[in-house]
Amino acid sequence: MMKIGRAVISVVVMLLLAHPLIADSKSESEANWPAWRGPLGNGVAPKAKPPSEWGKDRNIRWKVEIPGKGHATPIVWGDRIYIQTAVETNREQKEADAGNGGSNSLESTIDESSGLTLSQPREGRGGRGGRLRPGGGRGFGGGEAPKHLFEFQVIALDRHTGKTIWTKTVREERPHESGHTDATQASNSPVTDGRHIYAYFGSRGLYCLDMDGNVKWEKQFGHMKTRNQFGEGSSPVLHGDTVVVVWDHEGEDFIVALNKKDGKERWRKERDEPTSWCTPVVVEVKGRAQVVACSTNHVRSYDLETGDEVWRCTGMTQNTIPTPLVSGDLLYAISGFRGAAAIAIRYASAKGDITDKDAIIWRYDQDTPYVPTGVIYNNRLYFVENNRPILTCLDGKTGKPVYDKVRLTGPDSIYASFAAADGKIYIAGRNGTTVVLKDGPSFEVLATNTLDDGFDASPVLVGNAIYLRGRSHLYCIAESK
Repeated sequence: MMKIGRAVISVVVMLLLAHPLIADSKSESEANWPAWRGPLGNGVAPKAKPPSEWGKDRNIRWKVEIPGKGHATPIVWGDRIYIQTAVETNREQKEADAGNGGSNSLESTIDESSGLTLSQPREGRGGRGGRLRPGGGRGFGGGEAPKHLFEFQVIALDRHTGKTIWTKTVREERPHESGHTDATQASNSPVTDGRHIYAYFGSRGLYCLDMDGNVKWEKQFGHMKTRNQFGEGSSPVLHGDTVVVVWDHEGEDFIVALNKKDGKERWRKERDEPTSWCTPVVVEVKGRAQVVACSTNHVRSYDLETGDEVWRCTGMTQNTIPTPLVSGDLLYAISGFRGAAAIAIRYASAKGDITDKDAIIWRYDQDTPYVPTGVIYNNRLYFVENNRPILTCLDGKTGKPVYDKVRLTGPDSIYASFAAADGKIYIAGRNGTTVVLKDGPSFEVLATNTLDDGFDASPVLVGNAIYLRGRSHLYCIAESK
């Protein structure tokens, strides 16, 4: 009887997976770019066939100016592009409070529970701070906070023409921290399920909008105190009916799961981490989802339904930024500030503390990235050293170099994460130069393309087009018909 029961269950599962609505949903997602790391969560666009070459007067279908500043990578669903930005106004906070009853008052929303000043890092949370600058700032952050209000906006554009369809200002507020000199006040990227957009602005809140820009609900988490006021950058992850946000800073840390339909909390778990900028990733083990969050002290996996910790390990460096990459049965956790770390985890067999266990199948301790997330494509793991244009390609199964320490000609430095499609790897530089590589066992440059702009947001690959968000413009790159 038990064998018959198992057989019936297997048949039901197969029929459900073959159901056209389920198949269509997966196919639709793969044809779009629903989150900042694409449809598979690892930078790969399985159905895209974008061009290799472009320039100022070649293969630029359209170019439009985007108001304000933001490093948020655009997302694409159907015929629309959705993008987040922060537009500085010439108005001060008190002017806005007079008109709205103080609902956006900075003083009323700062969380002082840790007792820290905004620029003071907490001891014992990930090591030393940066070099002190005059006025109390450290490194490239810690300057004076902006004096004016910012409008935090979500913009929808027609992806075929670049024309703005709607603009929604979800919040007006004066940022409480200055941010890194290379950062923006809108560096978090949105995510969509094709029915709603989940636009996240960190300390400015999480907003659920319908596809026409109407806000359905919002959730405020307080104000982050980031290390050295470097700013914020982690994006939410969406799986099924659950949205997950990681809140690692110099105050009280947590990871929280919300019901995507109404924003109500499903669970919240305390964490003990310094500031991180890493976006979590979701994996499935025997049909049950886990959300993996990577930071300086630990890489942790939580049961998505309950929030219970499934496994953890140490091994990352300070200032973790790259998002974990998943391919097949392996998860790759990588970081590269004041050190170098890459580990491959067989996540299905991971339980408890796996730091010295067989679930970690290899480690690599050199030339890993600080800001940009690499890409895993056809079992090859690509990344650069720190933010420098020095490329490494590892065998994803063994961790052995396919090739390493190869200098890319063109980009000066790299913040944008890698993208891949149609046998090609796209690496966008901060100076406006994008290198296109051929995926394979040897290093081969297909094209080096330069535009008069700079790229910190990551390339988006959909259909036969590439969408590149520069410092001031959004570009649609596609072969001329």
